Amino acid sequence: VELVESGGGSVQAGGSLRLSCAASRYTVNNWCMAWFRQAPGKVRERVGFIVAGITYYEDFVKGRFTISQDNAKNTLYLHMNILKPEDTAMYYCAAGIGGCPAEMSDYAYRGQGTQVTVSS
Repeated sequence: VELVESGGGSVQAGGSLRLSCAASRYTVNNWCMAWFRQAPGKVRERVGFIVAGITYYEDFVKGRFTISQDNAKNTLYLHMNILKPEDTAMYYCAAGIGGCPAEMSDYAYRGQGTQVTVSS
């Protein structure tokens, strides 16, 4: 499965962006589809995931970010609202089965990332 992220860009603090992750083929509902991010000089961190229709968010994005998926389009989304400068990072999507690990390297499939820059 190839994953391709898009939708990144530059936005002012308080703004919104929607990231997309297009999968090359259908990923069944029990696959874990996750978003990660990595800021310059920082450790990559999980943002959240969706599996079997259930979503999970890390505390630092809870209430601001929403994960959704459109199975008809084989696409995962990350809706980001009330963006902060500290949200500036490269954002990645990842997919796999057998759980939703906190480490992106544990996923079978990973995208190349899309850059998000939030200015104050």
